[in-house]
Amino acid sequence: MNDLCRLLNIQYPILQGGMGNVSNAPLSAAVSEAGGLGTVGVGTMELSEVKKILQDLKAITERPIALNIPLNVTPYRDEMIELVVKEKLSIVSLSAGNPAPFIPYFHEHGVKVIAVVASVRQARKAEAAGADVIVAEGYEAAGINSNFETTTLTLIPQIVDAVSVPVVAAGGIGDGRGLAAMLTLGASGVQMGTRLIATADSPMHKAYKETLLGADDLQTVIVGRSIGKVRRVMKTPYAGQLLSLEEKGIEEEDFKRLTSEYYHKIGALEGKLDQGFINGGQVSGMIHHLPTVEDLFVTMMEEATARFHNLSTAYPLTKRETT
Repeated sequence: MNDLCRLLNIQYPILQGGMGNVSNAPLSAAVSEAGGLGTVGVGTMELSEVKKILQDLKAITERPIALNIPLNVTPYRDEMIELVVKEKLSIVSLSAGNPAPFIPYFHEHGVKVIAVVASVRQARKAEAAGADVIVAEGYEAAGINSNFETTTLTLIPQIVDAVSVPVVAAGGIGDGRGLAAMLTLGASGVQMGTRLIATADSPMHKAYKETLLGADDLQTVIVGRSIGKVRRVMKTPYAGQLLSLEEKGIEEEDFKRLTSEYYHKIGALEGKLDQGFINGGQVSGMIHHLPTVEDLFVTMMEEATARFHNLSTAYPLTKRETT
């Protein structure tokens, strides 16, 4: 068990990304029960909705769960912060904003803080503010992304070198090879989103899952780049409409409206891919089946272990001969 697992009291170094409208009770419980960290993403949901999800979760699992609060996205930031303490959660994930002002409050109540960052500077500031864990997310990831557009492969080793707290890699990870690669780069674990949507435990619409299963390496697209609001989504008729509007010069407020949680629900929950969008990361091209979360995690751990073994066998450490 590594430092991350001990800190968060989980079996496997695998975290669920805080996906609004997707990180619901059944999926989050499945992640925690399988040995990872189930995470509920509040998105723009109202307080009553989130409270209901947490209550449902606690009826399913007694294992650790986290609440992800996108600080500059949710209109109920302060209420969500208080909810973490009232519901006696042991872990909170803070993204889409500066976590520094809120970390002392959580620590006062014994809550571990995960800070999601996209640059070395952000990671250093989060650690200085007291973050217990850093999630470093490359722009391979689904959904709202940093305008820096830094890749996971290059971001992780730089942040690992810059901070002393455990670093979790996010973006582009969906199997044991990705887990092994990120651990080799110095990360203490991984965070996944898209891969968990494509599981038997995910209650997302069949059309969403089928889109992921049928994806190739070029099946995602960035929308919002023209107005500095980068979001990675699956190529669907609705995504095509967004790109067409961007080409014509869409206003920021119109873009925000058309990529709001309302249209996300239409795509992800109702499966109307011509009327709403579905988030998806570049890892979607690697998804070919719908395992249970438990089977996925066990397979990932076995595959990562095998990769390490094979590498140590194929490339044994040798000393350079001296004359």
